[in-house]
Amino acid sequence: MAVLDMQEQEQIDALKAWWKENGKWLLLTAALTLAGVAAVRGWQTYQSNQGGEASTLYAELEKQLQSNDPKRINDAATAVMDKFSSTAYAPRAALTAAQVNIQTKDITRAKTQLQWVIDHAKESGLQNVARLKLASILLDEKNYTDALKLLDATDDNAFVGLYADLKGDVLNAQGKTEEARTAYKLALDKIEAKSSYRNLVQMKLDALGAVK
Repeated sequence: MAVLDMQEQEQIDALKAWWKENGKWLLLTAALTLAGVAAVRGWQTYQSNQGGEASTLYAELEKQLQSNDPKRINDAATAVMDKFSSTAYAPRAALTAAQVNIQTKDITRAKTQLQWVIDHAKESGLQNVARLKLASILLDEKNYTDALKLLDATDDNAFVGLYADLKGDVLNAQGKTEEARTAYKLALDKIEAKSSYRNLVQMKLDALGAVK
């Protein structure tokens, strides 16, 4: 890799620090957006077919989100998951609770909820979101092997770029610079050209330095 001057190295270090703090949340926001678009028809169909009780329980979860009380939120999500596990409400409840638990550092519970979505959701978009969230947690835990297993699990073209980007992060954390570079290039190829998210991927690719 080309020798970097001090200013360039400081910029790269600042980027890495910023990305560690903020990048994963941008990734998850993008993934959730994709999942929402991909699953909207299925979600509407489920809504029209479900009974009033499932809808009521999910509405209670949404209400409890305003309380900012993790216990109430988790209790409401668990009620939906236990009583209506086969509906579209359940994986959404699990994802919602998992996000709250990630933010409040209850990582063990979040991981369990995300795995539940992967195992039970009928919509591939929601499964992909859960895999990305869980892989991001495993990256933070330095469990690179399991993170990479999750990131090899999609053939949904809408998510390939996001998977490749996070895979690049994992490989970079392992010190596998060339493999990380390949993953970031795939991400750039798969993410829409008009998406501002591509700029973040390009920054990470640039931070790896020139090809030897």
